[in-house]
Amino acid sequence: MNLIMMKSKLSSKSLVKVGLKILPFVLFLSACNSSVSPSFLKEDITQAVKDICKKEYKLDTATKLSGSTLWVYIPLEDIVSKLDKPEKYVERFLLEDTKNSLDEKILKVNYLIRPTTEKEKQQEMALDKSVNEKIFNVLQVIRRVLFSMGNSKKDIPVFFCIVTADIKNGFEIKQIFYFLDLKKLSYSFISQTEYQHRIVQDTAISAEIIGDRTGSHLNYRDITLEEFIADQIQNRIKLKFQKPEVEASADIDKEVLKIVAYTLDTYQFKDFTFVEISNLANGTKIILNQTAILANSKK
Repeated sequence: MNLIMMKSKLSSKSLVKVGLKILPFVLFLSACNSSVSPSFLKEDITQAVKDICKKEYKLDTATKLSGSTLWVYIPLEDIVSKLDKPEKYVERFLLEDTKNSLDEKILKVNYLIRPTTEKEKQQEMALDKSVNEKIFNVLQVIRRVLFSMGNSKKDIPVFFCIVTADIKNGFEIKQIFYFLDLKKLSYSFISQTEYQHRIVQDTAISAEIIGDRTGSHLNYRDITLEEFIADQIQNRIKLKFQKPEVEASADIDKEVLKIVAYTLDTYQFKDFTFVEISNLANGTKIILNQTAILANSKK
């Protein structure tokens, strides 16, 4: 399957649904015990993750620490396969991709969601089971290493990002995890479903991915909490309306407002002045100050 064929098989909407197929393996992490191995120093963790993945799972990875973000790149081939039995889902809303931002203390949330005639659809493509297992193994390694770094908060990465790339077909899935969310899941402070909603997922199709075994095409950077929160809100909106988690009669604007308020409250994030929420489907916009938006989180 070449890049052109891959584009024809995976629309932007199906990419999201394919990406979601790896989540069940992520959720099993809470049931696994952390390693009792000696603590790792900050300067050792990239090599440690790489070495353990190779030694225990015969898996080649590329690792890089950028500021407080650990990046792990997994180069594979043919990561997507056709399901023997297509999975059915209900479509109630049509969504178009938008981008949120949190700059100069203003959180801008944009969404373009339209109700549509409810119909049953089928998902025919998904991540291959063997790929799910490889991602799960990498998550286990990251967890072991990070949980063995002692109590020095300044050394432990705040975020870690796993990029699973199909270097044959030019397709990749990127997942960003907040380390404290992983700890909360591990100690049962949050549910598996809530943890799933906190993972930021994105997908990409590019010729640059083809043949790239080292992740040289990636923009390795230190992910900020502001970026993570803005992107998580976008992900939560997709989950709510593409899964979907609401009925066709749901008030879209109110549901988005609840997502924004809940996410900000979840991370106790208050380094903002205003939230600007724009419904791109009808052109309406509301602007709320910090007091007003956080009050909505209590409703």
